[in-house]
Amino acid sequence: MRETIPALVRTAARRYGEAEAVVEGRTRISYAELGERVERAAAACLASGVEPGDRIAIWAPNTADWIVAALGAVTAGAVLVPVNTRFKGAEAAYVLRRTRATHLFVTGTFLGTSYVASLRRAAGEGPGRGPLPGLPYLRDVIVLADDAPADFRTWKDFLAAGESTPAEAVRARAAAVRPTDPSDITFTSGTTGHPKGVVITHAQTLRVYTTWSEITGLTEGDRYLIVNPFFHTFGYKAGVIACLTRGATMVPQSVFNVDTALANIAAERISVLPGPPTLHQALLDHPARAAHDLSTLRLVVTGAAVVPLTLVERLRSELRVDTVLTAYGLTEASGTVTMCRRGDPPDVVSATSGRALPDTEVKVVRPTGAELPPGQPGEVWVRGYHITRGYFEDPVATARAITPDGWLRTGDVGVLDADGNLRITDRVKDMFIVGGFNAYPAEIEQLIARHPDIADVAVIGVPDPRLGEVAKAYAVRRAGSTLTADDLIAWSRREMANYKVPRQVEFLTELPRNASGKVLKTRLRGR
Repeated sequence: MRETIPALVRTAARRYGEAEAVVEGRTRISYAELGERVERAAAACLASGVEPGDRIAIWAPNTADWIVAALGAVTAGAVLVPVNTRFKGAEAAYVLRRTRATHLFVTGTFLGTSYVASLRRAAGEGPGRGPLPGLPYLRDVIVLADDAPADFRTWKDFLAAGESTPAEAVRARAAAVRPTDPSDITFTSGTTGHPKGVVITHAQTLRVYTTWSEITGLTEGDRYLIVNPFFHTFGYKAGVIACLTRGATMVPQSVFNVDTALANIAAERISVLPGPPTLHQALLDHPARAAHDLSTLRLVVTGAAVVPLTLVERLRSELRVDTVLTAYGLTEASGTVTMCRRGDPPDVVSATSGRALPDTEVKVVRPTGAELPPGQPGEVWVRGYHITRGYFEDPVATARAITPDGWLRTGDVGVLDADGNLRITDRVKDMFIVGGFNAYPAEIEQLIARHPDIADVAVIGVPDPRLGEVAKAYAVRRAGSTLTADDLIAWSRREMANYKVPRQVEFLTELPRNASGKVLKTRLRGR
């Protein structure tokens, strides 16, 4: 099979045929039908003027339509740009503007928010002539719903417009996609505070998640509840792409709700449930857990945070889960760097993120780049076939992240043991993890600094019993301001994704700084 996602979709449709590919409520889509739907979406993309290499964004929760739209775009030769569903309009507009996206698939209303209205507020005015003048490159907005504003299109109308596109044209476009072509640009934030687009190719994606599937033991007939969001590598690639490689059934869940997850596991006989530790902890602790049959669960893959040994033991003893694995990865490395292996003892699974993927090098280094021996902490560097070719149109950030000889500086502090198991101990870049979502202080600080009453601000991660860590803001008010902590938190909820919102605010007369003007966050943490 040629190492491209369009080829994978066609191969899966042929190989797995009438087996269930996607289950969403009463909707049951076989692999053969999924292949047909993807080709239909690709035909509509061609009819809409999509050219090879165009960026097509999707801003929507986990649904069957997300899968079809995304795979259709990639089959048409486009580069997929998944947009975080927790973003507000201005945050989404930044990604669309930065990539010069030509098309956008967007949900209607999700969690009580109209994404269309939010985006129109952020990009409704500007020099362009398209549906959103503030996004001059955006030519077409397709709403994944039954109705849409007059200047946008519904999903149904979009598909109908492609019906006259010859199947031969679609297949020729798909066949022209090369393994070395970019398949997606996934945005991740850094210490500069500006989101950066990580470019990953078709071949990188398929090789990593073929390996991931082999290590986890994912197999045909597995039924996989995909709670991890599709805008994240863990949801799209370790979910959709992995299932396509093995013929597993995808059961997308749009929001993590424990009651819904329990009902899905029981009703759909779910066997595979990856996700952050908070997900599995919530399942174990749910008072109604005993009322649901969870006996089909056999594989759990977790990571993104410290995994308590008791969690691993409870999954194995209380839910009889045969395989519990932990992993470590980052978007710049196609999402996966190290994994535990089946048969690893519970203490290795809970205390480490396992060993490097085959054909991947991991080392721990001093600030000078000199390699450290096992047992000593330092920055984790990674090299291998799956490292990004770079950040989208950002050679400066790329040069900072990747050495001339191909090592990715992860910004994470870790320790390797004598067996090569990696334990992440800290984060060089101050990043912290809120319920499985990466939160970056510099980005949050930039957003808060836009408040008219804020003169200065610094953000750190502080422990939280439910989410692992949450943001705490230390802020300096402008003279004469009467802004309260509750006021700033409420404002933040309107301006940024929920996981970024500070749960605590403390006002100071000034932030502690060193002689060069850098905020002393160690002193703030000490408070």
